[in-house]
Amino acid sequence: GMATPRKAGIPLGVMKVLDPRQLKPDSTETERILTVLDETIVKLEITRLIPRIIGSLDRYARMLGPEITSSLLEHQKLAMEIQHLLTSPGDAKSLRAAEQRLKCSLRNILRLFLANPLLYHGLKFEVRVRESPADAFIKAFMEFRDFTLERLLTTPDEEREMIQFMKDISLLVEKNTEIISALQGELEGVIQTRDEEVSRKDKTIENLKTTMEDLAKNCKADIRLIMKEGEKQKKEEEEASQERCARMKQDIQRLGTQFNALVLEHRASELVLRKEKCKAEKEIQIWVQKYDTDMTEKQTTYDELQTVYNEEKEQLSLLMEKHAMLLQEYTEIEEERRMLKEKEEEAAREEARRNKAATCIQAFWKGYLVRSIYKSILKKGKGKGKGKGK
Repeated sequence: GMATPRKAGIPLGVMKVLDPRQLKPDSTETERILTVLDETIVKLEITRLIPRIIGSLDRYARMLGPEITSSLLEHQKLAMEIQHLLTSPGDAKSLRAAEQRLKCSLRNILRLFLANPLLYHGLKFEVRVRESPADAFIKAFMEFRDFTLERLLTTPDEEREMIQFMKDISLLVEKNTEIISALQGELEGVIQTRDEEVSRKDKTIENLKTTMEDLAKNCKADIRLIMKEGEKQKKEEEEASQERCARMKQDIQRLGTQFNALVLEHRASELVLRKEKCKAEKEIQIWVQKYDTDMTEKQTTYDELQTVYNEEKEQLSLLMEKHAMLLQEYTEIEEERRMLKEKEEEAAREEARRNKAATCIQAFWKGYLVRSIYKSILKKGKGKGKGKGK
């Protein structure tokens, strides 16, 4: 809200005056003055509601409570007493005393309402009061409160800015008024030019209307001439049409004769074709009967073959089952043979290892015996040699 006026060049003081949201109390005295004014507004609104509440006191008694209700009853009695004193001539001193008591009663009622703000706000929305001069007075007093707040918060500098701003606005208004006057003059000139153009076009339209009337008169003469020429042309076309009709009748007769000749010719050819058709139908019937006979024989043969096929299929199924059992037995036998063969091969390998080991042992033993014998022979030879030397 502040940015737009500042951009437009409005001073801060003027902006505060134009926007009441910017007006905030800035001193204790100002707050006290505003408090007094706000309380006065509340008292005025309560005072405006009191006659309506007293008129329906039974309805609002439970909401008001016994103390406020009794005060309102006392206030009603005092009001009636003053009305009685005003209508009947009496002592002025008694009237002033009654008015003083009425004022005290009103102050007491206002004190009780101010002590209970919630009750006041509830009654404000509950009680419906017709418009009266009191509403205008309260509205004026509220404007007075806003004006007082404005005056209290406006500094001399801000007031001078406001005055200068108003002067600038006045100058701007005068300038805009001059511009508007100039534009109005231009507008009047444009309107006059437009009226002249409209008048000129109206004259043109009148001339065109006159020309159209003349054309209509001339068109009537032309239409009569065209009608005469049309009748003449119509007669010529009728004569030509009659000639064409005669030629067309001759052509029709000639074509009818040709048509009859063609009909006779086509009937003869149709008779020949009918005979050929009957012959073809008989041949077709013979071939159909032959086909049916052949198909019956083939169907019988097929049924016999199907029976044989089913029997052979059943036998094949039995053979397949036997083959599967024999195949399973053959597989088991082959597995046993394989295992026996593996065992025989393992035994042969074991026998070969044993033979090889025995051969090695025998060879070792033979070598050992040969070496032993050789060693004994050598020992004996050495003994004999020693004996001879002695």
